[in-house]
Amino acid sequence: MKLLEIECLRAGYGQITALFDVDLTLEAGETIALIGANGAGKTTLLRAVTGLIRAVGGAIRFQGQAVSGLPAHAIAALGIAMVPEGRRLFPSLTVEENLLMGACSGRHGPWTLERIYTLFPVLRERRAHAGTMLSGGQQQMVAVGRALMSNPRLLLCDELSLGLAPTVVKDIYRTLASVCGEGISLIIVEQDVTQAIQASDRYLCMREGRIVLGGTRAEADRTAISHAYFGS
Repeated sequence: MKLLEIECLRAGYGQITALFDVDLTLEAGETIALIGANGAGKTTLLRAVTGLIRAVGGAIRFQGQAVSGLPAHAIAALGIAMVPEGRRLFPSLTVEENLLMGACSGRHGPWTLERIYTLFPVLRERRAHAGTMLSGGQQQMVAVGRALMSNPRLLLCDELSLGLAPTVVKDIYRTLASVCGEGISLIIVEQDVTQAIQASDRYLCMREGRIVLGGTRAEADRTAISHAYFGS
């Protein structure tokens, strides 16, 4: 079943167009890696899907419903959650309060505070600490947990590995694999191409606001990806 369908999407910031006729289809239970250099349009695409920026052309459908033009909170209530680049925790809130913010969409499902603490035991120990006082890896756990608290069907992850030690990154991706096993679909935006492709069923490479290459994990060819990535 097609969970997310994007057709001829155009979006940007003010007078600047950052996405040009992007097409993307995501099946239920599938994970896609979205790769590309800085400025390729990856984060802009996630923001368009979540309603943080408005599409100026094309269509976005989630579970068959048109979501282009809906406000961000309405899209979240339908079952789309995002782990933003840089975590973006609320500095005045504790770990537990940050996690509870994810439940504001009002969606029912298996992801509760207790389940998040089971998934990330260290957060139970730090529950009363300010979220921004944790290590980078622990803050990323809070950001992932906050998104899961909304009980999404689709989880969008923007630069999970940014600024984190390799061992921490592996732990977080291992956790995401278990989350996928429960039926959540993922789109992963990542600079670490190897990590992203290994964690995904398919990959799509963006350059200058367009998808220029795609394939399955088994089909990934380093030379072709490098040409698509840099345009050489």
